[in-house]
Amino acid sequence: MLREFRPALVMMVLLTVLTGLAYPLAMTGIAQAIFPRQANGSLIEKDGRIVGSELIGQDFTKPGYFHGRPSATSGPDPTDPAKSVAAPYNAANSGGSNAGPTAKSLIERVEAEMKALKEENPNAPVPVDLVTTSASGLDPDISPAAAMFQVPRVARERGLPEARVRELVSQHTHGRYLGVIGEPTVRVLQLNMALDALPKQ
Repeated sequence: MLREFRPALVMMVLLTVLTGLAYPLAMTGIAQAIFPRQANGSLIEKDGRIVGSELIGQDFTKPGYFHGRPSATSGPDPTDPAKSVAAPYNAANSGGSNAGPTAKSLIERVEAEMKALKEENPNAPVPVDLVTTSASGLDPDISPAAAMFQVPRVARERGLPEARVRELVSQHTHGRYLGVIGEPTVRVLQLNMALDALPKQ
């Protein structure tokens, strides 16, 4: 009986060691050696302190900052852990709203956000990524159009010329990967950090 089980047990132990220990450790070691910054989360530091990651958005709400895409992520309710509450850019609970195009809650949210954005900048069309969430809810980027749409508000709140803020957006616009893959993007955290670094007016 043991003779029949021995090959199966040996294979199970061997595959567990190979695929559960050796392979992950090897991949982690290679990643740390070749791409240490990316392997550790593409973290962004300011004055020796970690302020975020290039991979995860943040919930900027003050009018003097550029805002990212809406986020539909949630987290446990502090008053009742059995319930969940909105927790924008919650990396522990990545996901979209799963609301379909005819969902009343989605329509009402988009209409409310469209109205607020139109009041903010009535002379420009509202870019779609300022009112729609992504599948992950963690997008750190917005389109250049979404950044340019926010320029008048940010310039007004900071007392800066709009031309200077547009120039900053252009400096922080990243083109397509290899010139053909994806779309141009603006990383919101880095753009806001550059705003904060500008000399006071």
